Amino acid sequence: MRIAPLSLLISASLFASSAFAQDTATVTGIESEISIKQAEYDNSTQILEKHLKEESQLQSQLDLLRTRSTELDKEKNQALDAMNEMYRRLIDDPTIDISTAQARYQQAVVDHKQNKDDIAMQLAAIASHRKDIEQIRVAKHTQLNTLESLKEQLTTARVERLRNEFTREGTLEVNHTINCKRTETLAACEQRGQQMGLQKATKRFVDQIFANLTEERLVEPKRNMAGAQVQILSSHVVNSAFSGQGNYNVNLSVTMRGDVNSSRLCNLLSVDNRYCSEYGTPLSTPYQASYGTTFSDSQLTFSDSRDNNTVSVSRMSEQPVQDYSVQSAAMVNPLVVDNNKNKMVELTLRSNVYDDEVFIDGVSFGSTRLATTLPTGFHDIEIRKQGYQPYRVRVDLRKAQTINAKLVKKPESIAAPTPTREQSTNPVGNASGAAVVVIPAGKFEMGDINGNGLANERPVVEKTIANSFAMQSREVTVGAYQQFVTNTGYQTEAEKNRGCAYYLNGEPVWEANLNWRNPGFEQGSDFPAVCLTYNDAKAYSDWLSGQTGQRYRLPSEVEWEYAARAGTKTEYPWGNEIGKNLANCGWCGSEWSNQSASPTGSFAPNAFGLYDTVGNVWEWTHKSTDKSDVTVRGGAWNFAPSLARASTRLILAPDFRANYIGFRLVRER
Repeated sequence: MRIAPLSLLISASLFASSAFAQDTATVTGIESEISIKQAEYDNSTQILEKHLKEESQLQSQLDLLRTRSTELDKEKNQALDAMNEMYRRLIDDPTIDISTAQARYQQAVVDHKQNKDDIAMQLAAIASHRKDIEQIRVAKHTQLNTLESLKEQLTTARVERLRNEFTREGTLEVNHTINCKRTETLAACEQRGQQMGLQKATKRFVDQIFANLTEERLVEPKRNMAGAQVQILSSHVVNSAFSGQGNYNVNLSVTMRGDVNSSRLCNLLSVDNRYCSEYGTPLSTPYQASYGTTFSDSQLTFSDSRDNNTVSVSRMSEQPVQDYSVQSAAMVNPLVVDNNKNKMVELTLRSNVYDDEVFIDGVSFGSTRLATTLPTGFHDIEIRKQGYQPYRVRVDLRKAQTINAKLVKKPESIAAPTPTREQSTNPVGNASGAAVVVIPAGKFEMGDINGNGLANERPVVEKTIANSFAMQSREVTVGAYQQFVTNTGYQTEAEKNRGCAYYLNGEPVWEANLNWRNPGFEQGSDFPAVCLTYNDAKAYSDWLSGQTGQRYRLPSEVEWEYAARAGTKTEYPWGNEIGKNLANCGWCGSEWSNQSASPTGSFAPNAFGLYDTVGNVWEWTHKSTDKSDVTVRGGAWNFAPSLARASTRLILAPDFRANYIGFRLVRER
């Protein structure tokens, strides 16, 4: 019997399922939305640049008007002096004509007044322009956050699409012919032929799955890392026959479903493993080839001779048309790798910590407690957890074994001298948020070191911190700000007018009733104080300075980034990937992500002993006297992880306030 092309025998469920079409439509839709938002962001950037250029021109014109004001004021005074001199001479000589002096003075007054009016109009124009710039900047921040959020969704959708593509179902027919051996019975030859036919079917099924992956070019080179499996759902012999020459030919119809080690999907797509964390640990222990038994509930293992890629195959809950047994491994087709050589062995991993991450041969397998199966041979095991020394071991896996890893805490500083913690002994004490750590002097590279940042993070420049300084280890809390307000009766700008901004459907919305006491989410006294303007933060720093007798102020951008990096050149204190549940930012995997700020110090500190330099709330930095805007740093609970990098900068008007902006202070030594 001549077999039709394989592609014609694959059932529609494998390649034309509406579910898979929907996956692609989802990815395509997100990509389209990203393209639209990117265009909007680029357009806003151009508009902002145009407005900034116009503002610069207006400022230059204002400078000219002010310079002219000085000249006109001088001319007016000189004209007045000249006219007064003419009046004194007129007393002695009434015939003197003073009209020229009068006209000069009158013109000088008119010119001076006109120039003052021009200055007032220019200031009004600049103020109006400034408001437009502030609105454009806030809109840009919104567009940027939306854009980065869409990228998060896109990656998640790509992972889900790949998982669904690997778990497709399909039916195909295969034809296989073998030569019966002189020493085997017809029943044994028949069973061997049918088993080898199933092997051929599963191999072709896996080949078709990989060939039809949407991102096949990206995934195929990593095929041997996929942990691909095939489950045989049902099979039956369409026809079979023995020939007079001792050959056995079988035509099988096999229905199968693909499966994949879901924890490895991220590695296949070259994305951060946090996108695959929802799938948990790797697949449970698979069945091994079950020779000498009926074919139900058995597993086959075969290898593609072209690339030596091993694929696991399991047969699920099926009553075969005919029971048959394979007498020995030697009877298996040469395509099947020797069973002893490629035996799968169970490995169990445990550790003394929670929320760790296991890497086997460089691939993330989830967290302990973990049970998985691996081929016999050598494997590199690594278990990591933020704040602990990684546990590493190389094992020669020959039989099932359990590894009990003991992780040891790191010293408090690994990239810089151990931070010196100082506790305020003044009357305001802890409630003031005055607990500080000493940041040592040093040099660092400031800006977009890794090339993932925004235009305002470039170029990268080397900065020197000549002297050590002290910095609050945590953001100023609600409790600390309450003490300040109680002591002074201070009223924040949000409480005086317009309230505070919050995000609604990706847009900043002003709510008159929101302020630091009521930011729009439940908070405790240990939460960061938010809905505060630059001036609100500065008022607190002035009060704290008076209470303690030591000078507190907002950090400069250089100080903030130096302290946040803590001796690293990576995007975050722990590396270039945000990870999962290591900080409170949008899509970062914490219980507060995209919900609210979190209590200060809820996550591990950086090497300098500073908490929440990644996420939680944006932090005000010191405003230069020659600048009208202020920069906030550090990201926030409702902003994408890519905007919580050490070098990310957002520029805002000093009177802006939102429930995702707070601050911390430095103390001058």
